[in-house]
Amino acid sequence: MSYVPVPGAIFAALPMPAFLTGADGTREVILDCNTAAEQFCSVSSQVLKGEPAFDRLLIDAPMEEAVERARKNRAPIFINDCEVTTGERPPILCTLQLAPMNDDSDSLLMLITPRDIAGRLGRTQVVKAAAKSAIGMADMLAHEIKNPLAGIAGAAQLLSMGLSAADRELTDLIVAETRRVVKLLEQVEQFGDQRPPDRKATNIHDVLERARRSAGVSFGAHMKIRDDYDPSLPEVWADPDQLQQVFLNLLKNASEAQPDGGTIRIRTQFERGLQVSGLDGRRVALPIHVHIEDDGPGLPNSIAENVFEPFVSGRENGTGLGLALVSKIIAAHEGWIEVKSRPGQTIFRVSLPMAPMTSKESR
Repeated sequence: MSYVPVPGAIFAALPMPAFLTGADGTREVILDCNTAAEQFCSVSSQVLKGEPAFDRLLIDAPMEEAVERARKNRAPIFINDCEVTTGERPPILCTLQLAPMNDDSDSLLMLITPRDIAGRLGRTQVVKAAAKSAIGMADMLAHEIKNPLAGIAGAAQLLSMGLSAADRELTDLIVAETRRVVKLLEQVEQFGDQRPPDRKATNIHDVLERARRSAGVSFGAHMKIRDDYDPSLPEVWADPDQLQQVFLNLLKNASEAQPDGGTIRIRTQFERGLQVSGLDGRRVALPIHVHIEDDGPGLPNSIAENVFEPFVSGRENGTGLGLALVSKIIAAHEGWIEVKSRPGQTIFRVSLPMAPMTSKESR
């Protein structure tokens, strides 16, 4: 079985899991793999090399036939919408590409592209563009409207001093509605804040516990909030105050979805595999995941795909800025957020990078 190595820089830079395989008798074995493949399988390339490819990768497709065709015809094979699992993770829908190497060997290059990640990454640019437009409008609204509102509220309070109780209901309404609009504008100002996060090594469970305690004595007092923490998680690279704001927003969202009470579950886990493009274009691994799950009615189908865009809300009096702000903060942390929702279960998953090792830790 001959094997010509793939150029290292190109192979390593591929953003999706890539495996080089070859025939060893009746078996297809792994000859090499890139970093994304190591993270996808949660083991090193040294462990993967020499293993039967389709024992390590369980693929819901006739892979032996596909391998034979690609090798015989010396032409690429594409397999759409097949489920792939390593046995230690739930199956995910993927697109597979098999291509013979452009040399005299019988080796094949197999690329695995998770469909959910590809689709969500494709929508990221749209969300970013919408966020920029909303930020510009946010700054204008906040500065131009807040000062006149303060004057209106003050005038209404002065008028109320000389009115009867019946007439004061009208001035009280003016003051109450003015305060409500001011709160909205404060949210808008938060959304327009362009300062980068003050990132440091942060214990994610400390942040979650602060958010949980705050929710439990305020908007989430009617909910049961459970936790399932992985105590072995490393620290994340984040601004703890901004992260707390993220989790408070998510807990509030879950609480408001169930005004009669329900259960919120907070779960943390470590799982390699997800990478995104960082702020400077480099690949950033996001192995630390926080799940906020509720058993409410789920997101309306009409907004499920656009829930992180500004001014999209499923509540009658919602501003549509809470989840947009969450998405903006996570993006500034080079992280990722996604949601899966159906009646009886909504899960927000926040994925974050690990804190970089200090020189002492790396030795």
